[in-house]
Amino acid sequence: MRVLLVAATQQEVGLLISDFRLTVLRASPFSISELDVANIYSLTTHNLQLTTVITGVGMVATGFSLGKHLAVNQYDLAINLGIAGSFDRSIALGEVVEIIEDSFSELGAEDGDAFLPIDQLGFGESTFKASSRLANFGNFNLKQTVAITVNTVHGNDKSIQYLTDRIQPQLENMEGAAFFYACKQAGIPCLQIRAVSNYVEKRNRGNWQIGLAIKNLNTFAAELIRQLQVVS
Repeated sequence: MRVLLVAATQQEVGLLISDFRLTVLRASPFSISELDVANIYSLTTHNLQLTTVITGVGMVATGFSLGKHLAVNQYDLAINLGIAGSFDRSIALGEVVEIIEDSFSELGAEDGDAFLPIDQLGFGESTFKASSRLANFGNFNLKQTVAITVNTVHGNDKSIQYLTDRIQPQLENMEGAAFFYACKQAGIPCLQIRAVSNYVEKRNRGNWQIGLAIKNLNTFAAELIRQLQVVS
């Protein structure tokens, strides 16, 4: 079974890379803000061929990295791993969730006080769904959630209220919908798994739990890989 893991930063999957001793296949010749971009790691174990691509932060970097990679590589499953902010206070900080739907919430046009999604304009799609489910690979009990993908993470009370009135998202991230889009175009079954690092509110890093979210994300991802080794 050929599995692709996709993350925006090495920090989000560093524990996983270390635990499974993934080997660098190709490293980027440059860095942006000390984050390696487009690094590729690989591991073959049992019947599982595992490749990890670090795309860089945001939908543009994700779309470009995956478009280039998937043009010449085929996979049986792609999994996006990362952290996210939550609008939904019933989701605990550090909790790992399965995102089954993700949207480009900013892609469209303003019409006075109204927002017209790109779908309504007739120029494409803004919402994409996971084409696979965790339940296909084991008895995993993660909450299924709906997310938006943004260029600017929300930290203003007025914009947060406007967005929640318009869409009612549970989570926000910066790559997920681009990941779903790329996988749809390439015809690859895909999942998105994220851990909640913060609530969406006026920016306050003192309330964030990034370390806890990354730890829990990597612990879950390691268990998922072990299960994939069994079923592949």
